[in-house]
Amino acid sequence: MAARPGRGSGRARGEEGEEEEMRGGSGVADALRPVLPRQVFSLRLPMSYYQGDFFREYLKMMANIVVLNLLICISLALWIVSMTASTYYGTLRPISPWRWLFSVLVPLTIAIQGYKKKSLDHSGALGGLVVGFILTVANYSFFTSLFVFFVTSSKLTKWKKDIKKQIDSEYKEGGQRNWVQVFCNGGVPTELAVLYMIENGPGEIPIDFSEQYTASWMCLSLLGALACSAGDTWASEIGSVMSKSKPRLITTWEKVPVGTNGAVTLVGLLSSLLGGMAVGVAYFITQLIFVTDLELSAPQWPIILFGAAAGLLGSIVDSYLGATMQYSGFDQNIGMVVNHQTKDSKHISGKPILDNNAVNLFSSIIIALVLPGVAWCFWPRS
Repeated sequence: MAARPGRGSGRARGEEGEEEEMRGGSGVADALRPVLPRQVFSLRLPMSYYQGDFFREYLKMMANIVVLNLLICISLALWIVSMTASTYYGTLRPISPWRWLFSVLVPLTIAIQGYKKKSLDHSGALGGLVVGFILTVANYSFFTSLFVFFVTSSKLTKWKKDIKKQIDSEYKEGGQRNWVQVFCNGGVPTELAVLYMIENGPGEIPIDFSEQYTASWMCLSLLGALACSAGDTWASEIGSVMSKSKPRLITTWEKVPVGTNGAVTLVGLLSSLLGGMAVGVAYFITQLIFVTDLELSAPQWPIILFGAAAGLLGSIVDSYLGATMQYSGFDQNIGMVVNHQTKDSKHISGKPILDNNAVNLFSSIIIALVLPGVAWCFWPRS
């Protein structure tokens, strides 16, 4: 009997202890209650970020697959059409399987490398793939000219980048080009390559106005457009960091800050001449390798001279358009020239009509129209 109260008191104390533990547990729960939602939220937030990144990468991957499949389908369609046309008309040369394969794999490899080295962003790589395929399947001389322009421009854009960051308010790391820049520089050559294939079919021909008037005109137009783009890029990338004297505005010949649209230097003009010449040399060497009947056609060495002329003239036209139709102002806050008006900018030259991409496009169009006419007047006849 005596032990019963003890057991009872033990149970009572146990029950009290359990109630205290429960109260203590509820206290811990009460303490954790405002913390747990924040922890769960903090865990959910990065997950949403990861999901967003995954979704964007998935879209990019699907876009790559779609563009590549379209490119293969278009190239196969062109091959079938060329085979059919050559069978019925007997005048157009069909696209060989090796040319078709080269036109797909080589531009694809270059676009991937350009994206990895930040010379192109994602849209620029896809645009470059399309431009590269069309120019390659049309004429290997078109491809080598485009290749020299792209490689040299990408290297020069990254050259002395620390200095360029201090004078260019819109400098991008690696000089990444998007699809707009790709088509403003490569749109005219792409259209001309399509017209060349319609007129002559895919393949290499000598430039000879007496035998292949229309095709020669298109070849020189394309050469002029690419040499113009190369000359302008070489002038901008080399002249801005190598010139010892201040640039002068091409319309008034006044000294202006480095980076002003429409400003020229002697170093820049010489660089534009060399840039166009590099494109012309690439075209000329490819002609020597792949054209079989050069001994029966007109001389091809003027390609180098007209490439150099297109680079120099294109740089001058680009500078004039930039000085008159592109805004330039000096921003006192950042100490650099800007291409759009700000509250701290002081106007230097130009009106806000065109941006840099539009100036490049119009320059290449003008040179593509002018160069063949000039070349026709001076080209040696066979």
